[in-house]
Amino acid sequence: MTSRYRHTLGTTTYHFDSLAEVMAKASPARSGDRLAGVIAESAEERVVAQMVLAELPLKVFLEEALVPYEDDEITRLILDEHDPAAFEPVSHLTVGDFRNWLLGDEATPDALARLRPGLTPEMVAAVSKIMRNQDLILVAKKCHVVTAFRNTIGQPGHLSTRLQPNHPTDDATGIAASILDGLLYGNGDAVIGINPATDNVTQSVKLMRMLDEVIRKYEIPTQSCVLTHVTNTLEAIESGAPVDLVFQSIGGTEATNRSFGFGLSDLAEARDAALGLKRGTVGDNVMYFETGQGSSLSADAHHGLDQQTCEARAYAVARKFEPLLVNTVVGFIGPEYLFDGKEIIRAGLEDHCCGKLLGVPMGCDVCYTNHAEADQNDMDNLLTLLGVAGCNFVMGIPGSDDIMLNYQTTSFHDALYARRALGLRPAPEFERWLDHMGVFEDVTAMRPSREVPAAFAPSLDRISTEARDG
Repeated sequence: MTSRYRHTLGTTTYHFDSLAEVMAKASPARSGDRLAGVIAESAEERVVAQMVLAELPLKVFLEEALVPYEDDEITRLILDEHDPAAFEPVSHLTVGDFRNWLLGDEATPDALARLRPGLTPEMVAAVSKIMRNQDLILVAKKCHVVTAFRNTIGQPGHLSTRLQPNHPTDDATGIAASILDGLLYGNGDAVIGINPATDNVTQSVKLMRMLDEVIRKYEIPTQSCVLTHVTNTLEAIESGAPVDLVFQSIGGTEATNRSFGFGLSDLAEARDAALGLKRGTVGDNVMYFETGQGSSLSADAHHGLDQQTCEARAYAVARKFEPLLVNTVVGFIGPEYLFDGKEIIRAGLEDHCCGKLLGVPMGCDVCYTNHAEADQNDMDNLLTLLGVAGCNFVMGIPGSDDIMLNYQTTSFHDALYARRALGLRPAPEFERWLDHMGVFEDVTAMRPSREVPAAFAPSLDRISTEARDG
């Protein structure tokens, strides 16, 4: 038993068998870790684990792999691509010292950008476990991760949105109505992205062509994505479909991703194929990833780790492929993993901070399922906190109710609220388009026009007629 993982508090000596156990028991309480059997048995044990963690040198994460190197391609990715030169400025620090450094004035946006290649997911997960919510917000706000395809996402002072026009039957009229509604609220600069109700290549290509037609017809400086499996997107590209972004849900272990039906080589092949299409106009970030705490545990692929550490490891996968967008779908998996609004809010702030520290363009699907102990006020709180923290993008869905995926998230007017309350703006190219099209009568004040813009009026009439006659 190494003395590195023990601590005496009064007359009680706490022993932790491994770095993985210290990490798990130092995590703020959440239902997923309780389900996995790795949670601290008491608040006192949690504090002791945090004290042990704070005293560990950052270098320990380069010496002790939480998932064995020979068993996991993500561990190999993390360790093989670690940059010792970038790590050097903080290599002498403990986890607790690193927290203090991050909160200090030396940790400028430029310094944090230089540091990214030297940080591992386990390091940032560790430091987040000893941070308060305000620490997570302040550190994330200093991390600027800017990406581009047909517009520029992630600049300071901007908040973008994914316009999510899902429909339970992929009905074209219903999708078109949602897209029009979202655009009129200034949504859609991150991406217009559909989760297909019928997930096969034929249906995905049909939706891709529909979105491409809308974007080209109105000359919208944005990108589209059909959130189908990466292998379906590859097949769509080979068939000549108009693919902007390649999507895939990703996890933090090789076994998680294998359960999703892909490996790192599949992502590399898809990225190369999308780059070959040369559809971007201001940049070439062509990937879109979604993550979520609990995904590895739900696949029984967590290797005994806590769910937040597994989540941070997923950001190493994302970072490798230089995506335009990454978002944690924070409350989607359910209360078995994040029980209530408090746990969802904490997880959303952790995910955003850890992703940004690693150089990932983090957004968040601020959401919950109907059987969770949460409500829309909790989502308002998390949305506001993430807006303060410099979140790259959030979701925009009609009425905040996804009628295809059956969960609650943020609406078109929620994004409008966040932009107005926090003084945030859409992507610059998209903002100019809103002004040019007359969608907003005052784009700097985020004030929508009182009349439907002339370019959209025929489409609105057609949608109304189809809905009435359908």
